[in-house]
Amino acid sequence: MIQEKAAILGRRQLSPGVYKYLLSCPGIARTAAAGQFVQVTAPGFFLRRPISICRIDPQAGTLVLVMEVRGNGTAAIAQLGSEDTLDLIGPLGSGFALKDSSTKALMVGGGIGLPPLCQPAFHHGANAIVVSGFRNEKAVILADEIENTGAKFDFSTDDGSAGHHGLVTDLVKKYLAEEKIEVIYACGPMPMLKAVAALAKEKGVECQVSLEERMACGMGACLGCACALYDENGEQYYGHVCKDGPVFPAEKVVW
Repeated sequence: MIQEKAAILGRRQLSPGVYKYLLSCPGIARTAAAGQFVQVTAPGFFLRRPISICRIDPQAGTLVLVMEVRGNGTAAIAQLGSEDTLDLIGPLGSGFALKDSSTKALMVGGGIGLPPLCQPAFHHGANAIVVSGFRNEKAVILADEIENTGAKFDFSTDDGSAGHHGLVTDLVKKYLAEEKIEVIYACGPMPMLKAVAALAKEKGVECQVSLEERMACGMGACLGCACALYDENGEQYYGHVCKDGPVFPAEKVVW
C-alpha cells in the first residue's frame, strides 16, 4: 500500500453521472490486482472515497478507474480533468482469486459493479462471458472495453430499452445452462449477489463476490464496513469489507 499523486491522462463520461479516468500511477499499478480498490481524496473533503480498480497496466504504469457520482465528494472528483492529479492510497483489499486463463468464467455485474470485472475479463479473454444489469440503455457502460478483451458481453435493462428486458440473473441462468461455467466472479448490489450465489451453489460452480459497502478508512481501522461471515467451522463472525474483502467466496457470506 502506497500513497501516490496520480496524473490524470484522460477523462471520459460513459453515461449520466459515470466517469472513466486513465491515471498514471506506476507505484500502485505495479502491485495492484483484479478486484482491489484505491482510496481517492475528494477536493475539499476530509474522508477519501473508495473506488474499485477497473483496469491495470503495470508495464505502462497506469490504472483505469470508473466512478459514479453519488454525492458531493464524488461530484468534486468528477470536476477534475487532464491538468489535475488525484491523490490515491492503494492498492487496498483482497481481490479476486483469478483462475487459470483457460478456465471458462462468467462475470456478473450490476450497474457500477461492472468496472472491477474488466480486469478478470482481460485475464480470461475469449474464455470469459460478462453479463451486467442496467437501469436503461443510457446507463450501459464499458461494452466496447469488455468486448475488446475478447470476452463475450451481454446485458439486461430494467425497462427493456436495450438488451434483455429483465434481470441480470436471467442471463446468469441462461449461461449456466448453455455453457460449462467453472467459476463466477460477481460485483453489484447485495440482492443481486445473493441471487447469483444461490444459482452458483445450485449448479456446484465456484463463486467469488465483491461486496459493496460504505467505508471511511479503507484499512479496517474505523470498523464502518463490517459484514457477517462464516468461519471454517460454520460459526458466524464479523469481518471487514475493506481489509478482508471486498472479494469473498460466496459461501463465506451470511446472506
